[in-house]
Amino acid sequence: MENTRFYDEAVSNFYSDKEINGSPLIALDIYAQHFGRVCKNLNDLKNLNDLAKNEKWERSLPLRTEILDKEHVVVVTDTDLNIVYATQNMHQMNGYMPNEVLGKKPNMFQGEATCRKTTKLVSQAIKDLKPFEVTLVNYRKNGSTYNCKIKGAPVFDITGKVVNFIAFEKEVA
Repeated sequence: MENTRFYDEAVSNFYSDKEINGSPLIALDIYAQHFGRVCKNLNDLKNLNDLAKNEKWERSLPLRTEILDKEHVVVVTDTDLNIVYATQNMHQMNGYMPNEVLGKKPNMFQGEATCRKTTKLVSQAIKDLKPFEVTLVNYRKNGSTYNCKIKGAPVFDITGKVVNFIAFEKEVA
């Protein structure tokens, strides 16, 4: 137990300036896995808040809820639909590391089994600068398919100009 003597204190210090509070579980191995995931999610939250500030997003989005509470994958594109940010939990959903998708378009996850009618609805919503919510068949890096629920929307800056598009994604049954 000597190795874990200051574990509670370290965790307390780490969380002291964070938006969430945590308390260790008795099984440190389980807690360590959760702790690592929470740390990555907090890093994504910080990075997305920095992006919002740099792009002068008009309004704040529920990033904290979407990332920390719902553990959604968040994908942000520029106005040409090139991915400029993807959260680290994307790897768990589809096998891609965030740096592998940067600069690419979200349709990289689509394939033969993806419903063209649904993708046309998404394209029209993007063209009309409207929010959308759909479930698509997407493809993992290994080629297997999964159902992906996507809630997307344009992001406007303080002048009312579209600067990004954002999508909150989750694998569903």
